[in-house]
Amino acid sequence: MFIAYCTNIHPAESWEETFAALKNHALRVRDLLHGESELLRPYPLAPRLSARAARELLEGDRLQEFKTWVEAHNCRVFTINGFPYGAFHGTRVKENVYRPDWTQTSRLDYTLDLFRILTHFIKPGEEGSVSTLPGSFKAFAADESLIISNLLLCATEIERMSVASGCDLHLGLEPEPLGHFENTEETLAFFARLFAAAEDPAMVRRRIGVNYDTCHFALEYDDCETSLTQLQSAGIRISKVHLSAALALNPHDPGALEALRSFAEPTYLHQVLLRGDEGDITRFTDLPDFFSAGPEVLTGCHEARVHFHIPLDAEPAAPLRSTRSHAEELLAYRKKHPDFCRHYEIETYTWGVLPGSLQRPIEQQLAAEYRWVLERI
Repeated sequence: MFIAYCTNIHPAESWEETFAALKNHALRVRDLLHGESELLRPYPLAPRLSARAARELLEGDRLQEFKTWVEAHNCRVFTINGFPYGAFHGTRVKENVYRPDWTQTSRLDYTLDLFRILTHFIKPGEEGSVSTLPGSFKAFAADESLIISNLLLCATEIERMSVASGCDLHLGLEPEPLGHFENTEETLAFFARLFAAAEDPAMVRRRIGVNYDTCHFALEYDDCETSLTQLQSAGIRISKVHLSAALALNPHDPGALEALRSFAEPTYLHQVLLRGDEGDITRFTDLPDFFSAGPEVLTGCHEARVHFHIPLDAEPAAPLRSTRSHAEELLAYRKKHPDFCRHYEIETYTWGVLPGSLQRPIEQQLAAEYRWVLERI
C-alpha cells in the first residue's frame, strides 16, 4: 500500500514551481510525520503535473535531476495526478478543469507524457498510476465515440510501456458530479461501452480503471461498499483511491444555508446535490446556481451535499458537517479487502480557498490529515 498527499494543493504550473513545492512543502510534511508509520519510508510522493510542467520535466536533464533528488531524499513517486491540464490556482478554473477533455488528442498526449515520466520511478513488478477526468463534462455534450477512441489508444500505449518496463501501469478515470459519468450506475455503463469497443478487452481492463474519490461518490449518495463491490464485479480495476470529504447540510436550516455562503468562491466548481425523500437527486452546477434557485427546489429534500473538499480531520462548524464517513467506510472496506487497491492519495486541494475557520498552516493540515488516515489503516 502507498499513501501520499496530492500536491495539487500547492499552486504550481511550471516544473520549476512544482519542484519548489516538493522541496518546500512535501519534505516538511514528511518531517512532521517522522517515525509515525512504516508506510512513510520511503516517503511517498504524488505530484500533480500540469501539461506545461510535464513537457518541461521531459526536457534536457531535468528528469534525471528529479530522480536523483527523489532517491537522495529517500522518497518514491508512485502516482501522478493528471486531471487538471492547465492552471489550477489563482484563476477562474471552474469548468475549465475539464479542458481539454478526452475528445482532444492534446489530452491523450499529455496523459502519455505523464506515463513516460512515471516509468522512470516504478521498479519492475511494481505499480504506477495516473488519474484523469471522467472523459468530459456533461455540459460539453462530448462525442463519446471520440472519448472511447482516445482512451483505447491510451490503453494500447500504456500496455506497450508496461511490457517494455516490466511495470504494471494503469490509468484511473475519476467520476465526479456532472462529469461525463459521475456515479456508480453511470460508471458501470460507461465502462461496459468502453470494454465492448475494445479489440482486446482484457488489456483495457488491465490498463484503465477508476480513480475512486470518496468525496465524489459521497456527493452522489452512493453507498461505499456497494459501489466498490459493483465496480469490481464488473471487472473494473480500482486504480487509485482519493481520500477526501465534501460539505453536507440540512437545506431547511437557515443557519446552515447562511454558513454555506462563506464557501462560495470564484475559483472552483462547487456542485450541489440535493436528495429528495424518494431518493431522487437534483443537481446544481455551482453554489451561485443553488443560491439563486427558488425555495421550491427544497420541497421534499432532506439533505444537501456540496463539492467543496474539506480536510479529513476537521469537521466544519455546526450546523455544517462533512461526508468523511464515506472515507471511513472505504478504509473499513480495505481492512476486509486489503488488495482491492494499492494506491491511496489524500486530496484536499481547496486549502487556498477554505474559510478562515478551517485554515491552518498548510504543512500542519496535511500532517493532520495523514495522521487521521494512518489511524484508520
